Amino acid sequence: MRAFEANFDGLVGPTHNYSGLSFGNIASSRNQAATSNPKLAAKQGLAKMKKLADLGLVQGVLAPQERPDIHTLRRLGFSGSDAQVLAQAAQQMPRVLAACCSASSMWTANAATVSPSADTLDRRVHFTPANLTNKFHRSIEHDVTGRILKASFPDHRYFVHHQALPGVEHFGDEGAANHTRFCKDYGDFGIEMFVFGRYAFDDSKPKPIKFPARHTFEASESIARSHRLNSQDVIYAQQNPDVIDQGVFHNDVIGVGNRNLLFCHEQAYLNKDKLYNDLKRAFDGDFHVVEVASDRLSVNDVVGSYLFNSQLLNITDDHMTLLVPEECQQNSAVRSYLEEVVATDNPIGGFEVMDLKQSMRNGGGPACLRLRIVLTEEELKAVNPSTLINDQLYQQLDQWIEKHYRDQLSENDLADPQLLMESRSALDELTQILQLGTVYPFQR
Repeated sequence: MRAFEANFDGLVGPTHNYSGLSFGNIASSRNQAATSNPKLAAKQGLAKMKKLADLGLVQGVLAPQERPDIHTLRRLGFSGSDAQVLAQAAQQMPRVLAACCSASSMWTANAATVSPSADTLDRRVHFTPANLTNKFHRSIEHDVTGRILKASFPDHRYFVHHQALPGVEHFGDEGAANHTRFCKDYGDFGIEMFVFGRYAFDDSKPKPIKFPARHTFEASESIARSHRLNSQDVIYAQQNPDVIDQGVFHNDVIGVGNRNLLFCHEQAYLNKDKLYNDLKRAFDGDFHVVEVASDRLSVNDVVGSYLFNSQLLNITDDHMTLLVPEECQQNSAVRSYLEEVVATDNPIGGFEVMDLKQSMRNGGGPACLRLRIVLTEEELKAVNPSTLINDQLYQQLDQWIEKHYRDQLSENDLADPQLLMESRSALDELTQILQLGTVYPFQR
């Protein structure tokens, strides 16, 4: 059956700001307290969606979270009117307020893990929202994420929606940022690779020292079970703890895969030879590994440029294209390598450059902004059509951003009650544009 790999990107939220909340994410820490431009950030992300839709790919959009998150602040003991809650939080716990204003749901690679119907025993598409327990500002996302996913993929004949895993560090789940599916054609059964940073119940196994390993082996196993995957078609790979300690907080910062290709750095994985052999064996040898040597590009080069946080796309059946952030072009070593790799004999036939500076300064590139979902033609018809990008929806969303978003935002603005009102007004209108129903706490 013919199938497509759809990309569903997250809209950047109205409170897009640089609070440096993500320990282990070097770009996030480096830009802490800088002034952001929410309007430009949202338009840069929307432009990427439009570009892929214009290339003929299936492109959808996922709504952002409600921020500031007054509901969570009230759970933490702040009370009174919404304005009083914000004022109390700003005075007593400003970092908690910043966390409750994070717009990081824009990085939908962390939103969920998705298994296509070709891989699952019940032949339905399975979704599990990521619990994101390692970071408080992200751990408060999964309830609304689940509601948005259900509103976007509503038909239970085709889609199964699971609850997030238990919200404890033993089952820390970072979603599709640590999950890659390999296949010959998108509609064929695939090999799902789950990447993890540590074993939660075995301290004798390797783990990073400086930065946290956010995703556990036990979380990966749990999702593979609940998605009803055949265990023979699942591969578990551990990240190299040394590169986590160099700022590689997710697999998608050091490797990216598509169909029968894995593009990665040579230091990405522990036991890499076994991983490569397992993948080649699963494809009867018809599998490509394009590995970047350390003496060609350092880990610092690839983390700084987000080379591997690029989207690896099949624009045509006979070659793949890398959609890379502008920072790859600005780094001479990375640019030279890209020119070299597209000139050699491998499936990567070209690369395209996108300006995503607002996202990059917060530590997320093109691949962070999208959730990949393989859909058959029948399943695609069952998707909420109002969430699929076309010329009309692009114009609507562009005008919506222009109407509701600020040009500048600093940490001091987060306690402004007017920002909360602006954000809620924007999101209420957005749910009508995307026909999502009531997905936000303030609508209930």
